[in-house]
Amino acid sequence: MKFTPFDLEYSQSVWEQKVDFNLTESGVHPITLQELIGNDESLLNKLLSTEINYPHVNGSPPLRESIASLYNQATINNVLVTVGAAEANQIVVQTLLEDGDELATITPTYKQVWGIAENQGYKVKTFSLNSGDSWSLNIDELTAAVNEKTKVIAVVNPNNPTGHIFTETETQRIIAAAERVGAWILADEVYRGAEREQEEESESFFGLYDKVISVGSMSKAYGLPGLRIGWIVGPPDTVEKIWRRHEYATITASMLSNTLAAHALSPEIRPRLIARARNYIRNGFPILQKWMDAQEGLFSYTPPQASAVSFIKYNLDINSNDLMLKLINEASVFIGSGDSFGMDHHMRIAFGQEKEILEEAFARIQRTLENLS
Repeated sequence: MKFTPFDLEYSQSVWEQKVDFNLTESGVHPITLQELIGNDESLLNKLLSTEINYPHVNGSPPLRESIASLYNQATINNVLVTVGAAEANQIVVQTLLEDGDELATITPTYKQVWGIAENQGYKVKTFSLNSGDSWSLNIDELTAAVNEKTKVIAVVNPNNPTGHIFTETETQRIIAAAERVGAWILADEVYRGAEREQEEESESFFGLYDKVISVGSMSKAYGLPGLRIGWIVGPPDTVEKIWRRHEYATITASMLSNTLAAHALSPEIRPRLIARARNYIRNGFPILQKWMDAQEGLFSYTPPQASAVSFIKYNLDINSNDLMLKLINEASVFIGSGDSFGMDHHMRIAFGQEKEILEEAFARIQRTLENLS
């Protein structure tokens, strides 16, 4: 069977460790272990005395309880801990899709679920966010993409790469489309908590419809991508079936990652991490916005409602992959190619960094773009 590589992750694997400035990372600047632990000597002693053994294969009870508390009507039995959201998406698709099924996915999007389905031979249909209308949901395309063969409707909310948060009406339209044909909703919600324009966290699809699998992660709103902790929240019987694939894929996440993630999601620590992420996001975007607005019509964009990235259209006659490589080679700055999200002449730029880093990276990008112009 033909295999399609994951373009975005492939380019990140090749380049992110080779450039001076990596503006492809869609979370905020990672937190240090010292900052996470702080002055908690009891936690430090617990970590130092921990046997490096297998933890609970489905996630430690304290971690699963903390995750369940983030979702309305969820209990520990609704939760399975995975090795990042990447494993979660993989094993959910493996569990839910069967021969003859179709997947409907939003676009632009993080194309992991899309690629997994296509690489396993399933037909994928798309419905879009309207680039000319503040990335609002195209209801007509949603209706056309969902039919009796649709087994899964895949969304990312808040969206990657646009930062759009579904309105209540858009959420209800997606649920109605799923109910019409009995489809599952696979909701990648790793950017919940990383809101830029609002204090309340984005509403989860879980609890709004009975056939929902919500996926979360410690990577984006918590600044802890290296823990490699993700999770799924869904109906207990379906979670049990997905767990069987988890045992084939990874068996379990690590003991230390379970312990640190449970600490990070505790009522005492989680608010601090969310505030830290939002501080990066809310301080970083004005720096990006000021720089873009000074470029005299070179860029057009809709400010992201959430996440540490912005999806930007540029007005230059160069392919987005070619532009990405040019910036790597000439400026040592790595940005996300629009082609990786199915939209040429766009780029995804991350801004969840310190002011000095962003200003130097943008200055380097500007010099390269001026040479192109």
